[in-house]
Amino acid sequence: MNQPLNSKEPLIEIKNLFFTYEGQDKPTLNIPAFKVMPGENLFLFGPSGSGKTTLLECLAGVLQPNSGSLKILGKDLCLMKPAERDSFRAEHLGYIFQSFNLIPYLTVFENIILPLYLSPARKARLKGSDVQLVIRGLCGNLGIGDLADKKVLELSVGQQQRVAVARALLGTPDLLLADEPTSALDTDHREKFLKLLFEVAEHFGTTVVFVSHDRSIENLFSLSLSLQTINQS
Repeated sequence: MNQPLNSKEPLIEIKNLFFTYEGQDKPTLNIPAFKVMPGENLFLFGPSGSGKTTLLECLAGVLQPNSGSLKILGKDLCLMKPAERDSFRAEHLGYIFQSFNLIPYLTVFENIILPLYLSPARKARLKGSDVQLVIRGLCGNLGIGDLADKKVLELSVGQQQRVAVARALLGTPDLLLADEPTSALDTDHREKFLKLLFEVAEHFGTTVVFVSHDRSIENLFSLSLSLQTINQS
């Protein structure tokens, strides 16, 4: 389970962050200040095109802001070189994509174990544990315990979604970023999925930042925020 250096310190802290796509005059992100504390489940909402995915990709170190400060666990991603950001992301972050980004020709188990090949530090957190048992236990917690050896193409959308969550949470990342992964589910399945996600994230001590335009699920989160209230672009 993750133990922040100081639970009173922000897990995420942004100051004067600007990001502009090449060829555009107006910045997509202009965020004077933004914080997320450890253990929060944050719902960040806004219409399509408002910069939600751009912010997630900056938090993940995939995009490099033009200026400003973006600290996660006290480390400023804006000061890191690309290889350093890649390593930091692999060690500390889990990411659930809207389209899940599972590898179709691999099994559920093989998809879930991928983060351990990308991050020795994440693998080290499981030192002394039987990785197979950890993964199968995680699958069991997510209701896909009997599917570990199936190819992901054989699964329903809801089952694929749970595989994506298991992959993102393996190795207990400090931060889980989710980009509208419930968009393909009906209301009942969305609520069940989110409650399950929060239970597993709490067990691992993982903070969740979830972005969506669908405010029908807003009441399930401990904290909700409109991107437009922090983004002055």
